[in-house]
Amino acid sequence: MQKGSIRVQTENIFPIIKKFLYSDHEIFLRELVSNAVDATQKLKTLSSLGEAKGDLGDLNIEIKLDTTAKTITISDKGIGMTGEEVEKYINQVAFSGAEEFVNKYKGQNENAIIGKFGLGFYSAFMVSEKVAIETKSFKDGAAVRWECDGSPEYALTETTKENRGTDIILYVNEESKEFLEEGRIESILKKFCRFLPVPITFNGEQINNPTPAWTKKPSELTTEDYQNFYKELYPYNEPPLFWIHLNVDYPFNLTGILYFPKIKQSYEIQKDKIQLYCNQVFVTDEVKDIVPEFLMLLQGVIDSPDIPLNVSRSYLQGDPNVKKINNHITKKVADKLEEIFNKERAEFEKKWESLGLFVKYGMMTDDKFLDRATKFHVFEEVPTAGEAKEPKFYTLEEYRLAAETLQKNKDGKLVVLYTTQPVQQDAYIKAAQAKGYIVVKMETLVDAAFINQMEMKWSNVSFTRVDADIADNLIDKQENSDTVLSAEEQEKLKTLFDLKLPDLQMTVEVKGLSPEAAPVVATRPELMRRMKDMAAVSGPMASFYANMPDEVLLTVNGNHPLYQKILKQEDLVVQEKTVKNLADLALLSQGLLKGSSLTEFINRSVEMM
Repeated sequence: MQKGSIRVQTENIFPIIKKFLYSDHEIFLRELVSNAVDATQKLKTLSSLGEAKGDLGDLNIEIKLDTTAKTITISDKGIGMTGEEVEKYINQVAFSGAEEFVNKYKGQNENAIIGKFGLGFYSAFMVSEKVAIETKSFKDGAAVRWECDGSPEYALTETTKENRGTDIILYVNEESKEFLEEGRIESILKKFCRFLPVPITFNGEQINNPTPAWTKKPSELTTEDYQNFYKELYPYNEPPLFWIHLNVDYPFNLTGILYFPKIKQSYEIQKDKIQLYCNQVFVTDEVKDIVPEFLMLLQGVIDSPDIPLNVSRSYLQGDPNVKKINNHITKKVADKLEEIFNKERAEFEKKWESLGLFVKYGMMTDDKFLDRATKFHVFEEVPTAGEAKEPKFYTLEEYRLAAETLQKNKDGKLVVLYTTQPVQQDAYIKAAQAKGYIVVKMETLVDAAFINQMEMKWSNVSFTRVDADIADNLIDKQENSDTVLSAEEQEKLKTLFDLKLPDLQMTVEVKGLSPEAAPVVATRPELMRRMKDMAAVSGPMASFYANMPDEVLLTVNGNHPLYQKILKQEDLVVQEKTVKNLADLALLSQGLLKGSSLTEFINRSVEMM
C-alpha cells in the first residue's frame, strides 16, 4: 500500500475547490461522465492504431446509484490507468494545475477559466466526503484503488478488478444528498449527456443518443431524419418550417442543425431554445454571443470544440472564434433564405407569416444581413374586394415598379401604404385601393420598429398608414378641394364638429371630396401615432408620449348630400345630435371611441331611431 501527500502548498485547496470549482454543483456528473467518454474514445483511437490489442467488447458507460451505501459510481471500459499513471495524472498534474488556479484566480471569475487546468475530476469533491478510483489499464499490470477524503492525504493500493477501465465512486456528503435521488440523477444525465458519443446507461436503461443527426453528413440524412431529430429536441412543438445544417472544419470547427419554428402572431416568442455543445457535451442554452441576436428565435443545436466547456460572457465576447462563428451563421441563414426564395418562392411566401419575424428583426439589427435580405423580404398585399384569395407578394423593387407611378411623392420618395389591422381599417384600405394604390400588411410584432428603421436604411422610401389621412392626401397633401358649401356653411359645420372629448386632441377641416365618399373621416397623423405606438416599448421618452392625448383630424366632406339636410335642420338639438353621431362613427372606425363616450353614442343612436 502506498500512502502520500498530494504535492500542494496551499493547505486550503480543497475547500476552495469545493466552493469555487463550479457555481452549479450538478456539473460534477457532466465532468465525470465526460472523462469516462474521453477514456473510451482514447481506447478506440489506440485500437485503430494497433496499440490496443484484442476485441474492445462492450464500451458502455454505466452510472449506478446506491442509496444504502450513499454512493454514485461512474464506470467506463476505456483505457484505464496504471498505478504510475494515477500518481502522475491524479496526484501531480491536476493538483499542480489546481494550485496554479487558486493562486492566480482566487477571488476572480473562476468559472471562466477552470477548464484550462484539467480539474474536471475534482468536481467530485463538491458533493462527496470521500472519492475512490478503481482502475485497470488496457496495458498489463495490476488494478489499483486510489482514495482521498478531501484532505491533502491519499492512499493508493492494489485491488482486484477483472475488467479494463475505471470506476469513480463518490461517497456523497450530507449536504449533497439531493444527488442520491434517482430522478435528480436522471434529469442531470438527460440535460448534459443525452447526445454523448458513447452509450450511457443508468438503472440498466440507455439514456443517450450517441449519433445525433448533427454528427452525420447532410447527404446521409433524409427529411424525415431532420424532422425526427427536431421532435427529439422539442417533442411538443409543431414541425419546423425548414432547417440549416452547419458543417464547417476551417477556419474553426462547427457542426449543428438550426431549425426555423412556426411562429404565429399571438405566439409568445421564446428565446434560449438553441443548445450549445462541445464535442456532444451540453454546455448551455444561453448562446447570445455565439448566435446573432436576430436568430435567437431559431431552435436546434450547435456544437464546437473551439468553445470550451466552461464559458463566461466576457470570454465569449472576446473570443475571435465566436465572432467568426457568429458571422458564419448569419451568412448561412441568408444563403438558405435566398435559395428558398429563388427556387421555391411560392413555398417561401406561404411561410412568410413566420419567416417575416426573423427577416425583419435581422434587417433591423445587422446591416450585412440587411443587404442580402432586401432581395427576399416581401410585402403582402391586401387583396381588393372581389379578387381571388391567393395573396400577392412584392419585394421592395417589385413594389417600386408596380406602385411608383401613383405612389411617388413630391420629394421623389416611394410611399409604401400599409395597414396594421386590415379588418378595422377596411374603409381606409378600400378608399386607397379605389385610387389605384397598393396597400400592404404590416401587422407583426416588430413592424412598428421595422418601419422606422427601414425609412432610415432604405433610400427614397417612406411609409404611411392608410388611415393617416384621407385617400386624396395619402401621397401628397392636396390643399385645394372645392366644396359646394359657402364659406359661412363651412364655418357652421366646423363649429358643430368642434367637440370637446376627453383624451382626444381633435382638429376639424371641411373639404370637398367625392359625394360618394364618407360624410366624415377620422384620421391620425402618421408621426404622432407612431410615437404613441412606440411608447409601448420601454425607453426614457415612452411615458411622455404614452400619456399624451390621441391626435385626430376630422375631415368633413362638404360635398356629401347629408350636410344639405343637416344645415337646413331648424331644430338645433337634432342638428347637434346628428353631427355628434357622425363624428362618433368616424372615431369608432379608429378605435378612439371608448368608455362613457361609447356608451353615450349607443344610447343616442337608440334614441334617434
